[in-house]
Amino acid sequence: MTKIDIVSGFLGAGKTTLIKKLLKEALSGEQVVLIENEFGQIGIDGGFLKEAGIEIKEMNSGCICCSLVGDFGTSLKEVLEQYHPDRILIEPSGVGKLSDVMKAVEDVAAHTEVKLNSAVAVVDASKCKTYLKNFGEFFANQIEHAGTIILSRTGQMSEDKIEQSLSLIREHNEGAAVITTPWEQLDGTKILETIEGCEDFQQKLLQEVLAARDHEEHEHHHHDHDHEEHEHHHDHEHEEHEHHHDHGPDCTCGCHDHDHDHDHHHHHADDVFTSWGKETPHKYSKQELDDLLAKLADQDTYGYVLRAKGIVDSEGESFLYFDYVPGESEIREGAAEYTGKICVIGSELKEDKLAELFA
Repeated sequence: MTKIDIVSGFLGAGKTTLIKKLLKEALSGEQVVLIENEFGQIGIDGGFLKEAGIEIKEMNSGCICCSLVGDFGTSLKEVLEQYHPDRILIEPSGVGKLSDVMKAVEDVAAHTEVKLNSAVAVVDASKCKTYLKNFGEFFANQIEHAGTIILSRTGQMSEDKIEQSLSLIREHNEGAAVITTPWEQLDGTKILETIEGCEDFQQKLLQEVLAARDHEEHEHHHHDHDHEEHEHHHDHEHEEHEHHHDHGPDCTCGCHDHDHDHDHHHHHADDVFTSWGKETPHKYSKQELDDLLAKLADQDTYGYVLRAKGIVDSEGESFLYFDYVPGESEIREGAAEYTGKICVIGSELKEDKLAELFA
Protein backbone atom coordinates (compact mmCIF):
# COMPACT_ATOMS: atom_id res chain seq x y z
CA MET A 1 0.00 0.00 0.00
CA THR A 2 1.50 3.33 -1.08
CA LYS A 3 1.10 6.20 1.36
CA ILE A 4 0.11 9.59 -0.03
CA ASP A 5 1.05 12.75 1.82
CA ILE A 6 -0.20 16.13 0.64
CA VAL A 7 1.98 19.10 1.53
CA SER A 8 -0.17 22.16 0.91
CA GLY A 9 0.47 25.78 1.79
CA PHE A 10 -0.24 29.20 0.38
CA LEU A 11 2.14 30.82 -2.09
CA GLY A 12 5.64 31.15 -0.68
CA ALA A 13 4.88 29.49 2.66
CA GLY A 14 7.88 27.18 2.37
CA LYS A 15 6.43 23.92 1.00
CA THR A 16 9.46 23.12 -1.15
CA THR A 17 11.85 23.77 1.73
CA LEU A 18 9.86 21.48 4.01
CA ILE A 19 9.73 18.73 1.38
CA LYS A 20 13.52 18.92 0.91
CA LYS A 21 14.00 18.63 4.68
CA LEU A 22 11.69 15.61 4.96
CA LEU A 23 13.32 13.88 1.98
CA LYS A 24 16.79 14.39 3.37
CA GLU A 25 16.23 13.76 7.09
CA ALA A 26 13.20 11.47 7.34
CA LEU A 27 12.54 9.67 4.07
CA SER A 28 15.99 8.85 2.70
CA GLY A 29 15.40 5.11 3.15
CA GLU A 30 12.09 5.11 1.25
CA GLN A 31 11.25 5.12 -2.44
CA VAL A 32 9.52 8.49 -2.74
CA VAL A 33 7.95 10.19 -5.72
CA LEU A 34 6.98 13.85 -5.70
CA ILE A 35 4.08 15.07 -7.80
CA GLU A 36 3.78 18.79 -8.30
CA ASN A 37 0.83 20.73 -9.53
CA GLU A 38 2.16 24.07 -10.74
CA PHE A 39 0.14 27.24 -11.18
CA GLY A 40 1.63 29.39 -13.91
CA GLN A 41 2.89 29.08 -17.44
CA ILE A 42 6.45 28.26 -16.51
CA GLY A 43 7.31 25.43 -14.11
CA ILE A 44 10.23 26.48 -11.97
CA ASP A 45 10.11 24.34 -8.83
CA GLY A 46 11.26 21.43 -10.96
CA GLY A 47 14.59 23.19 -11.34
CA PHE A 48 14.93 23.69 -7.59
CA LEU A 49 14.23 20.09 -6.75
CA LYS A 50 16.20 18.50 -9.59
CA GLU A 51 19.29 19.46 -7.62
CA ALA A 52 18.08 17.16 -4.84
CA GLY A 53 17.86 14.32 -7.41
CA ILE A 54 14.11 13.87 -7.13
CA GLU A 55 11.94 12.53 -9.92
CA ILE A 56 9.41 15.16 -10.90
CA LYS A 57 6.27 15.09 -12.96
CA GLU A 58 5.19 18.64 -13.52
CA MET A 59 1.61 19.37 -14.41
CA ASN A 60 1.37 22.87 -15.80
CA SER A 61 -2.12 24.07 -16.45
CA GLY A 62 -4.18 27.15 -15.84
CA CYS A 63 -7.12 25.54 -14.11
CA ILE A 64 -5.61 24.13 -10.97
CA CYS A 65 -8.04 21.68 -9.50
CA CYS A 66 -9.44 20.69 -12.88
CA SER A 67 -6.01 19.82 -14.14
CA LEU A 68 -5.31 18.07 -10.88
CA VAL A 69 -8.39 15.90 -11.17
CA GLY A 70 -8.19 15.50 -14.95
CA ASP A 71 -4.55 14.43 -15.25
CA PHE A 72 -4.25 13.38 -11.67
CA GLY A 73 -5.65 9.86 -11.76
CA THR A 74 -3.62 9.05 -14.86
CA SER A 75 -0.44 10.60 -13.45
CA LEU A 76 -0.85 8.75 -10.19
CA LYS A 77 -1.42 5.39 -11.87
CA GLU A 78 1.61 5.97 -14.14
CA VAL A 79 3.76 6.78 -11.14
CA LEU A 80 2.56 3.71 -9.24
CA GLU A 81 3.19 1.36 -12.15
CA GLN A 82 6.57 2.83 -13.03
CA TYR A 83 8.14 3.35 -9.60
CA HIS A 84 6.14 1.25 -7.10
CA PRO A 85 6.92 3.91 -4.48
CA ASP A 86 6.53 3.49 -0.72
CA ARG A 87 5.26 7.03 -0.57
CA ILE A 88 4.02 9.77 -2.88
CA LEU A 89 4.34 13.40 -1.84
CA ILE A 90 1.94 15.76 -3.55
CA GLU A 91 2.80 19.44 -3.59
CA PRO A 92 -0.35 21.20 -4.84
CA SER A 93 -0.30 24.67 -6.29
CA GLY A 94 -0.15 27.34 -3.58
CA VAL A 95 -3.60 28.61 -4.56
CA GLY A 96 -5.28 25.22 -4.77
CA LYS A 97 -7.91 24.17 -2.25
CA LEU A 98 -6.72 21.33 -0.03
CA SER A 99 -10.20 19.79 0.10
CA ASP A 100 -10.13 19.41 -3.72
CA VAL A 101 -6.78 17.63 -3.60
CA MET A 102 -8.04 15.29 -0.85
CA LYS A 103 -11.09 14.41 -2.96
CA ALA A 104 -8.89 13.74 -5.99
CA VAL A 105 -6.66 11.39 -3.98
CA GLU A 106 -9.68 9.59 -2.56
CA ASP A 107 -11.10 9.07 -6.07
CA VAL A 108 -7.89 7.31 -7.07
CA ALA A 109 -7.71 5.38 -3.79
CA ALA A 110 -11.05 3.78 -4.61
CA HIS A 111 -9.45 1.86 -7.51
CA THR A 112 -5.79 1.59 -6.51
CA GLU A 113 -3.57 0.40 -3.67
CA VAL A 114 -3.01 3.84 -2.17
CA LYS A 115 -4.18 5.57 0.98
CA LEU A 116 -4.26 9.19 2.05
CA ASN A 117 -1.75 9.17 4.88
CA SER A 118 -1.74 12.87 5.73
CA ALA A 119 -2.60 16.38 4.60
CA VAL A 120 -0.32 19.10 5.89
CA ALA A 121 -0.64 22.88 5.61
CA VAL A 122 2.51 24.98 5.76
CA VAL A 123 1.54 28.43 7.03
CA ASP A 124 3.78 31.49 7.01
CA ALA A 125 3.08 32.68 10.55
CA SER A 126 4.08 36.26 9.73
CA LYS A 127 1.45 36.60 6.97
CA CYS A 128 -1.40 34.60 8.48
CA LYS A 129 -3.57 37.59 9.34
CA THR A 130 -3.08 39.40 6.01
CA TYR A 131 -3.77 36.32 3.89
CA LEU A 132 -6.86 35.31 5.87
CA LYS A 133 -8.22 38.81 5.34
CA ASN A 134 -7.40 39.10 1.61
CA PHE A 135 -7.60 35.50 0.37
CA GLY A 136 -9.63 33.86 3.11
CA GLU A 137 -11.49 31.40 0.90
CA PHE A 138 -8.29 29.73 -0.37
CA PHE A 139 -6.05 30.26 2.65
CA ALA A 140 -8.62 29.09 5.22
CA ASN A 141 -9.48 25.99 3.18
CA GLN A 142 -5.90 24.73 3.58
CA ILE A 143 -5.94 25.34 7.33
CA GLU A 144 -9.37 23.76 7.86
CA HIS A 145 -8.53 20.43 6.20
CA ALA A 146 -5.00 19.80 7.49
CA GLY A 147 -4.31 17.22 10.19
CA THR A 148 -1.00 18.98 10.88
CA ILE A 149 -0.23 22.67 10.46
CA ILE A 150 3.43 23.62 10.25
CA LEU A 151 4.24 27.27 10.90
CA SER A 152 7.15 28.68 8.93
CA ARG A 153 9.32 31.74 9.71
CA THR A 154 8.65 31.55 13.47
CA GLY A 155 12.38 32.00 14.16
CA GLN A 156 12.20 35.74 13.45
CA MET A 157 8.94 36.35 15.32
CA SER A 158 8.12 37.37 18.88
CA GLU A 159 6.18 34.98 21.10
CA ASP A 160 3.17 37.33 21.05
CA LYS A 161 3.02 37.38 17.26
CA ILE A 162 3.22 33.57 17.12
CA GLU A 163 0.39 33.38 19.70
CA GLN A 164 -1.74 35.71 17.55
CA SER A 165 -1.24 33.53 14.46
CA LEU A 166 -2.01 30.45 16.50
CA SER A 167 -5.32 31.82 17.77
CA LEU A 168 -6.34 32.77 14.19
CA ILE A 169 -5.54 29.22 13.07
CA ARG A 170 -7.52 27.72 15.96
CA GLU A 171 -10.61 29.64 14.81
CA HIS A 172 -10.48 27.48 11.65
CA ASN A 173 -9.10 24.22 13.01
CA GLU A 174 -9.25 23.18 16.67
CA GLY A 175 -7.89 19.67 16.37
CA ALA A 176 -4.76 19.83 14.21
CA ALA A 177 -1.27 19.49 15.65
CA VAL A 178 0.44 22.86 15.11
CA ILE A 179 4.24 22.91 14.91
CA THR A 180 5.49 26.28 16.15
CA THR A 181 9.16 25.43 16.81
CA PRO A 182 11.54 26.83 14.14
CA TRP A 183 12.35 24.08 11.63
CA GLU A 184 16.10 24.32 12.02
CA GLN A 185 15.67 23.19 15.64
CA LEU A 186 13.66 20.12 14.61
CA ASP A 187 14.85 17.03 12.83
CA GLY A 188 12.77 15.91 9.82
CA THR A 189 11.99 12.60 11.58
CA LYS A 190 10.37 14.53 14.44
CA ILE A 191 8.24 16.49 11.96
CA LEU A 192 7.19 13.28 10.18
CA GLU A 193 6.40 11.61 13.51
CA THR A 194 4.11 14.54 14.39
CA ILE A 195 2.38 14.39 11.00
CA GLU A 196 1.79 10.64 11.19
CA GLY A 197 0.61 10.88 14.79
CA CYS A 198 -2.46 12.80 13.59
CA GLU A 199 -3.81 9.98 11.43
CA ASP A 200 -7.15 9.56 13.25
CA PHE A 201 -7.93 13.27 13.11
CA GLN A 202 -6.89 13.36 9.44
CA GLN A 203 -9.28 10.52 8.60
CA LYS A 204 -12.09 12.40 10.36
CA LEU A 205 -11.38 15.50 8.20
CA LEU A 206 -11.33 13.34 5.07
CA GLN A 207 -14.74 11.86 5.93
CA GLU A 208 -16.11 15.41 6.39
CA VAL A 209 -14.80 16.42 2.95
CA LEU A 210 -16.39 13.36 1.32
CA ALA A 211 -19.69 13.90 3.15
CA ALA A 212 -19.76 17.53 1.97
CA ARG A 213 -19.11 16.38 -1.60
CA ASP A 214 -21.93 13.83 -1.45
CA HIS A 215 -24.24 16.50 -0.07
CA GLU A 216 -23.23 18.92 -2.84
CA GLU A 217 -23.85 16.28 -5.50
CA HIS A 218 -27.25 15.53 -3.99
CA GLU A 219 -28.11 19.26 -3.95
CA HIS A 220 -26.93 19.58 -7.54
CA HIS A 221 -29.11 16.65 -8.59
CA HIS A 222 -32.07 18.13 -6.71
CA HIS A 223 -31.42 21.49 -8.34
CA ASP A 224 -31.62 19.97 -11.85
CA HIS A 225 -35.19 18.89 -11.15
CA ASP A 226 -36.39 22.36 -10.26
CA HIS A 227 -39.06 24.06 -12.35
CA GLU A 228 -38.41 25.91 -15.58
CA GLU A 229 -38.83 29.41 -14.22
CA HIS A 230 -36.00 28.82 -11.78
CA GLU A 231 -33.96 27.31 -14.61
CA HIS A 232 -34.38 30.53 -16.61
CA HIS A 233 -33.24 32.58 -13.62
CA HIS A 234 -30.26 30.26 -13.19
CA ASP A 235 -29.20 30.67 -16.84
CA HIS A 236 -29.23 34.40 -16.45
CA GLU A 237 -27.04 34.18 -13.38
CA HIS A 238 -24.69 31.77 -15.01
CA GLU A 239 -23.90 34.32 -17.73
CA GLU A 240 -22.62 36.69 -15.10
CA HIS A 241 -20.33 34.04 -13.68
CA GLU A 242 -18.97 32.76 -16.98
CA HIS A 243 -15.84 30.67 -16.48
CA HIS A 244 -13.32 30.46 -19.27
CA HIS A 245 -11.88 27.01 -18.92
CA ASP A 246 -12.77 23.43 -19.73
CA HIS A 247 -13.94 21.03 -17.10
CA GLY A 248 -13.37 17.31 -17.22
CA PRO A 249 -16.26 15.08 -16.13
CA ASP A 250 -14.54 14.56 -12.75
CA CYS A 251 -13.77 18.20 -12.13
CA THR A 252 -14.23 19.25 -8.50
CA CYS A 253 -13.17 22.85 -8.86
CA GLY A 254 -16.46 24.09 -7.45
CA CYS A 255 -17.32 26.30 -10.41
CA HIS A 256 -20.46 24.37 -11.26
CA ASP A 257 -21.84 24.96 -7.80
CA HIS A 258 -21.08 28.66 -7.95
CA ASP A 259 -24.58 29.88 -8.69
CA HIS A 260 -26.64 28.01 -6.16
CA ASP A 261 -24.46 28.34 -3.15
CA HIS A 262 -24.98 31.94 -2.19
CA ASP A 263 -23.89 31.41 1.40
CA HIS A 264 -20.41 30.25 0.41
CA HIS A 265 -18.31 32.28 -1.98
CA HIS A 266 -17.18 29.65 -4.46
CA HIS A 267 -14.49 31.29 -6.51
CA HIS A 268 -12.24 29.49 -8.84
CA ALA A 269 -8.54 30.17 -8.28
CA ASP A 270 -8.28 31.35 -11.89
CA ASP A 271 -10.70 34.19 -11.12
CA VAL A 272 -8.63 35.48 -8.22
CA PHE A 273 -5.01 34.68 -9.02
CA THR A 274 -3.03 35.14 -12.19
CA SER A 275 0.50 34.33 -13.16
CA TRP A 276 2.94 35.98 -15.51
CA GLY A 277 6.13 34.36 -16.70
CA LYS A 278 8.86 34.58 -19.27
CA GLU A 279 12.00 32.84 -20.42
CA THR A 280 14.99 35.13 -20.73
CA PRO A 281 18.69 34.96 -21.66
CA HIS A 282 19.32 38.26 -19.82
CA LYS A 283 22.26 38.28 -17.37
CA TYR A 284 21.56 39.84 -13.95
CA SER A 285 23.95 40.84 -11.21
CA LYS A 286 22.90 39.95 -7.67
CA GLN A 287 22.46 43.64 -6.83
CA GLU A 288 20.35 44.34 -9.92
CA LEU A 289 18.08 41.38 -9.14
CA ASP A 290 17.77 42.46 -5.52
CA ASP A 291 16.68 45.96 -6.60
CA LEU A 292 14.10 44.57 -9.04
CA LEU A 293 12.56 42.26 -6.43
CA ALA A 294 12.28 45.13 -3.93
CA LYS A 295 10.16 47.03 -6.47
CA LEU A 296 7.54 44.26 -6.56
CA ALA A 297 6.17 45.54 -3.24
CA ASP A 298 4.66 48.51 -5.11
CA GLN A 299 1.07 47.29 -5.45
CA ASP A 300 -0.13 50.34 -7.38
CA THR A 301 2.38 49.70 -10.14
CA TYR A 302 2.57 45.90 -10.30
CA GLY A 303 -0.59 44.57 -8.60
CA TYR A 304 -0.57 42.35 -5.50
CA VAL A 305 2.52 40.19 -6.01
CA LEU A 306 2.31 37.19 -3.68
CA ARG A 307 5.18 35.18 -5.05
CA ALA A 308 7.99 35.51 -7.55
CA LYS A 309 10.57 32.89 -8.27
CA GLY A 310 13.04 32.13 -10.98
CA ILE A 311 16.40 31.03 -12.24
CA VAL A 312 18.38 33.58 -14.28
CA ASP A 313 21.83 33.82 -15.82
CA SER A 314 24.37 35.83 -13.85
CA GLU A 315 27.58 37.58 -14.72
CA GLY A 316 29.55 34.66 -13.25
CA GLU A 317 29.71 30.93 -14.04
CA SER A 318 26.53 29.97 -12.17
CA PHE A 319 22.88 31.01 -12.39
CA LEU A 320 21.02 32.98 -9.71
CA TYR A 321 18.01 31.26 -8.09
CA PHE A 322 15.59 33.72 -6.52
CA ASP A 323 12.54 33.62 -4.31
CA TYR A 324 10.28 36.49 -3.32
CA VAL A 325 7.32 36.76 -0.97
CA PRO A 326 5.97 40.11 0.31
CA GLY A 327 8.52 41.62 2.65
CA GLU A 328 11.46 39.36 1.88
CA SER A 329 13.53 37.89 -0.90
CA GLU A 330 16.33 35.39 -1.19
CA ILE A 331 18.92 35.04 -3.96
CA ARG A 332 21.39 32.16 -4.13
CA GLU A 333 23.75 30.67 -6.68
CA GLY A 334 22.96 27.35 -8.35
CA ALA A 335 23.59 25.17 -11.38
CA ALA A 336 23.19 26.63 -14.87
CA GLU A 337 19.91 26.02 -16.71
CA TYR A 338 19.30 25.98 -20.49
CA THR A 339 17.75 29.45 -20.23
CA GLY A 340 16.54 31.87 -17.57
CA LYS A 341 12.97 31.58 -16.27
CA ILE A 342 10.92 34.06 -14.26
CA CYS A 343 7.47 33.45 -12.79
CA VAL A 344 5.29 35.92 -10.86
CA ILE A 345 2.02 34.95 -9.17
CA GLY A 346 -0.46 37.30 -7.56
CA SER A 347 -3.79 39.04 -7.72
CA GLU A 348 -4.68 41.77 -10.25
CA LEU A 349 -1.16 41.66 -11.70
CA LYS A 350 -0.22 44.41 -14.15
CA GLU A 351 1.51 42.25 -16.73
CA ASP A 352 2.73 45.09 -18.99
CA LYS A 353 4.54 46.68 -16.02
CA LEU A 354 6.09 43.35 -15.01
CA ALA A 355 7.29 42.85 -18.58
CA GLU A 356 8.91 46.31 -18.45
CA LEU A 357 10.55 45.57 -15.10
CA PHE A 358 12.10 42.30 -16.28
CA ALA A 359 12.77 43.49 -19.85
